[in-house]
Amino acid sequence: MRVAFVVPRYGPEVIGGAETAARLFAEHLAARPGWKVEVLTTCAEDFVTWDDVYPPGTDAIAGVTVHRFASLAGRDPSFHPLSAALLADPRAASADDADRWVDLQGPRCPALVDAAAAFDGDALVFYPYLYHPTVRSIGRARVPTVLHPAAHDEPALHLPVFPPVFAAATAFVFQTRAERRLVEETFGVGARPQLLLGLGVDDPGAGVPGSPTRGGEPPYLVALGRVDRHKGTTLLASLFAAYKRRHPSALRLVLAGPVVEAPPPHPDVDVLGPVDEARKWELLAGATALVSPSAFEAFSLVVAEAWSAGTPVLVNAACEATVEHCRRSSGGVPFDGYAAFESAVDLLLAKPEVRDRLGRSGRAYVERRFRWPVVVERYARFLASVAQRRPGAPGPAGR
Repeated sequence: MRVAFVVPRYGPEVIGGAETAARLFAEHLAARPGWKVEVLTTCAEDFVTWDDVYPPGTDAIAGVTVHRFASLAGRDPSFHPLSAALLADPRAASADDADRWVDLQGPRCPALVDAAAAFDGDALVFYPYLYHPTVRSIGRARVPTVLHPAAHDEPALHLPVFPPVFAAATAFVFQTRAERRLVEETFGVGARPQLLLGLGVDDPGAGVPGSPTRGGEPPYLVALGRVDRHKGTTLLASLFAAYKRRHPSALRLVLAGPVVEAPPPHPDVDVLGPVDEARKWELLAGATALVSPSAFEAFSLVVAEAWSAGTPVLVNAACEATVEHCRRSSGGVPFDGYAAFESAVDLLLAKPEVRDRLGRSGRAYVERRFRWPVVVERYARFLASVAQRRPGAPGPAGR
């Protein structure tokens, strides 16, 4: 079985939900006997500029053959005013303006698009829906295509450039029921094969401490991922600052991840920048809770990782995907403003037994659904079934 992933950027240094998910799926499939996995990607590391950082050419990374292509253009400065105008009312945008939006957003990489169109293996996997490589190449594929939309209800999803993208996919893989429902309501894809899969999650093992008070450290909340206003970290910092004004204590907030836009400085907020895997698991296991402040997530690997470490989560009530996880797992609490945030933090600090019960429920949920051996086996079977189809052929929906 030979498959290729088409992604705008790729590599262990690349931090991003869709990009990380694509890499993990590629690596786990490549470890299976009889599977050859390739990646078609750009030379970019940063999703804001799309500047070429890696050299073009072919490399092997963790058993995956990675083909990198230099981009013709990264993100054009004129993208931002155009985007602001179009996304204010995306359904009213013209097809020409939406096409220009895709090109100016970047990365424009005709060589990557041509390589995807020429691929003659068993299937092409596209991840995510939003960027130029997917938009410009999925309709040109010679082999069956699988689209991981990684979609949430953002204004861009409703631009007129995207219906042909979803129409061109042979099959779909969704991360949550909320994502599948959104895509079906927006694009009417229910007649085509689809898999509700999620993502695999590692088990940190027994060596990671699991108590927020272990070693006499002060309690803390942690948020993992990009430190960026658009990811909700500025909102979280402001909620936390308000909480500390009303409840002076030793509680701290730890933000760990690439810093795009740091929140205003606060004496009890630690902005760590990126951390390695060992430190990540230590932070998760020792936290009173992981906070996922983003309103726009399609799955949220860090929420599942927190549960894997036995730690409860607080999630933005505006994010359907993470709220769905909390509802199905009984492992977390949504907040829709300061009052709910304050109540949840008070509860977890005052009642360690509640914190532990939520963490155990979350971990049990991950064990049932998201350990890698189960996830990759289902995924491999689905890809093999899609590979037998002609591009665009209708068929029964999967589960």
